[in-house]
Amino acid sequence: MSLLTPAQLSWAQGAAPPSSQTRMDLAQQTAGIQLSGADYAVVGVVMVIALAALAFGYVLIKEVLAAGQGTAKMQDIAKGVQEGASAYLNRQFRTLAIFAVVVFLVLFALPAENTAELIGRSVFFLFGAAFSAAIGYLGMWLSTRANLRVAAAAREAGTGREKAMRVAFRTGGVVGMTTVGLGLFGAGLVVLVYAGGAPRVLEGFGFGAALLAMFMRVGGGIFTKAADVGADLVGKVEQNIPEDDPRNAATIADNVGDNVGDCAGMAADLFESYAVTLVASLILGTAAFGLHGLLFPLIVPAIGVLTAVIGVYITKARAGESALTAINRSFFISAGISAVLCAVAAVLYLPSSFSELTGVSETIRNTSGNPALIALAAVLIGILLAVVILRLTGYFTATEHRPVRDVGKSSLTGAATVILSGMSVGFESAVYTALIIGAAVFGAFLLSASLPVALFAIALAGCGLLTTVGVIVAMDTFGPVSDNAQGIAEMSGDVEGEGAQILTELDAVGNTTKAITKGIAIATAVLAATALFGSYTDAIGAALADVGGEIAASQFFVYAPNVLVGVAIGAAVVFLFSGLAINAVSRAAGAVVFEVRRQFRDKPGIMDGSERPEYGKVVDICTRDSLRELATPGLLAVLAPIAVGFGLGVGPLAGYLAGAICTGTLMAIFLANSGGAWDNSKKLVEDGYHGGKGSEAHAATVIGDTVGDPFKDTAGPAINPLLKVMNLVSVLIAPAVVTLAVGDAANPAVRISIAVVATAVIIGAVVIAKRRSTAIAEASPSDKAVNGAA
Repeated sequence: MSLLTPAQLSWAQGAAPPSSQTRMDLAQQTAGIQLSGADYAVVGVVMVIALAALAFGYVLIKEVLAAGQGTAKMQDIAKGVQEGASAYLNRQFRTLAIFAVVVFLVLFALPAENTAELIGRSVFFLFGAAFSAAIGYLGMWLSTRANLRVAAAAREAGTGREKAMRVAFRTGGVVGMTTVGLGLFGAGLVVLVYAGGAPRVLEGFGFGAALLAMFMRVGGGIFTKAADVGADLVGKVEQNIPEDDPRNAATIADNVGDNVGDCAGMAADLFESYAVTLVASLILGTAAFGLHGLLFPLIVPAIGVLTAVIGVYITKARAGESALTAINRSFFISAGISAVLCAVAAVLYLPSSFSELTGVSETIRNTSGNPALIALAAVLIGILLAVVILRLTGYFTATEHRPVRDVGKSSLTGAATVILSGMSVGFESAVYTALIIGAAVFGAFLLSASLPVALFAIALAGCGLLTTVGVIVAMDTFGPVSDNAQGIAEMSGDVEGEGAQILTELDAVGNTTKAITKGIAIATAVLAATALFGSYTDAIGAALADVGGEIAASQFFVYAPNVLVGVAIGAAVVFLFSGLAINAVSRAAGAVVFEVRRQFRDKPGIMDGSERPEYGKVVDICTRDSLRELATPGLLAVLAPIAVGFGLGVGPLAGYLAGAICTGTLMAIFLANSGGAWDNSKKLVEDGYHGGKGSEAHAATVIGDTVGDPFKDTAGPAINPLLKVMNLVSVLIAPAVVTLAVGDAANPAVRISIAVVATAVIIGAVVIAKRRSTAIAEASPSDKAVNGAA
């Protein structure tokens, strides 16, 4: 396996490309890395820490489930949410199992260094997919039980706020510890079995995790926002009843959606971020630091496990202190401890000179600089990036800061100004966040003049950010659990006074923590995707060595027309993906609106409480539509890189990835932060600002919130796994693209045929999706009359 060496860098600038023999020598050096007894001990300790994380998660589960469950009515409502969420995920997993088996078989057709790695890549694809699914299911299972307990805890006089917050945050702690535990255990197991060949096998592991996460993110996002939008439009705007009023047939589906979208989907999303960042780090580390580069990326997140335990346990709001302040303090403390421990690990484990590294090329051994200090600086950049994004995203989405207050104030002039001001917040925050992420990437890149080392530094920055992921997942899960708790409280009517105020506060804090974790997730996605660029180059170099061919340097110049076309296509795919996701929510929400309206019309006793709404019908609509909409975004993510790579070549495919990363970064942040600002501006009005509930300002912010729902919880978060799926597909297909394009095995007919088939499938899927009605319902009588007259 070879990377873009300094010689290759000069080749990209116009000099002669390096010989195939040079690449082959580097590939043999990297593949020949073997673990010693001490190295096995390091991996063993890492895996023990991973298992300890899982054990700690189990302890937290017992603690959460030991909390009180409230009244019988509260338990009955929670049971309905549990049954709906389980039914949805079971159906989704049955659907995705077929897709996973197909991809598992296709992976056997792609080139690999040897048979063992070919089998390992496919087998660990299933491991990655299974781990991602398991974490998502655990997040859903526990959150549907914790929401009830948070609502019950809020009812306790004097200690309600502290206890409710603790139960909600430690529920997230369970998911966080499971995420880091399974991610670290999976990566450690591959390194233990495959040693120097681990990075190539881990490509399958990361791909499985990313693919399942993307499907769960898209499907869960469509479900939750279809129910949420439908419930708000009919309940709040048309019937003027509270958000979680039990008379609204969409309320159970709305609460189910919080769990399958925000808990299950986001848990799987952050797990795949964890897995893919480790994949990129190990691939690049073996070439840049040799054996040390294979193990150090495991040590850093292992430290993160220890600091996550501290972060979860110290989260406690002081008297008169907001819950958000307490959560942020825990995050900062755990990040600071991580920085100190990573500094110790870098100094003790890594050598002070590149000449002391083993399993690297002669070029790397002659590189100037201190590997320990470079690695430490890179990890600190990642930790600092997480801290800065937390502060920046909190500023743009929290209720106590000016952006959200300005959006709330704009409600005095109607829904249009609410939407405009919210979009302004999203656009502005996207610029600042993208610049900060770019500064982190460039800062890590400047740590070494050697390109392989610089790329590894970027990957290590991602690992540094991952040291905080246990607390990040806890922060994210805190949001939907608090939201559900407030829903159960309102539907049951058994939580009043101070308890209701506590749940309202925690819900608003949860909106901010969800926005923060989305910002950090996209930062992780960008770091991982940028690092995977090095892996992509590596795959091309290894394939060229195998076929004995060369590719003209002009194929990679950014100003070359073919590369610019690739950039444009990559940017366009992000827009198309986002549009498909938002339109899917629109169609499903339309069906929910018509169903809830029908029930209010046909069952007049619902309003006075004499008749019970048919909650199950709305759950069925959301389940059916969300699963039906999965195929098109999934096919686009997997097949678009195949169409570009086989159709235009490896240079335009690199441009495609660059366009997707840049556009995806801005789009994801814009969608997440504008949606978060709209949601919390609605909370402001509901707290009594600008007229309070039932006012025209309230109706305006509800419209803004419904626009923002698919932004922040469907399309925006789904871009994270999209970027990594496309990068990993590109890494996996690069050898096949090279084989069919250059050398004795070149076959333009087969290459173009693959591209044409992939393009045709994408077009067919999009056309079928667009043929579906925007609002799935029969035309109203007035529509029929107009059509008939026409």
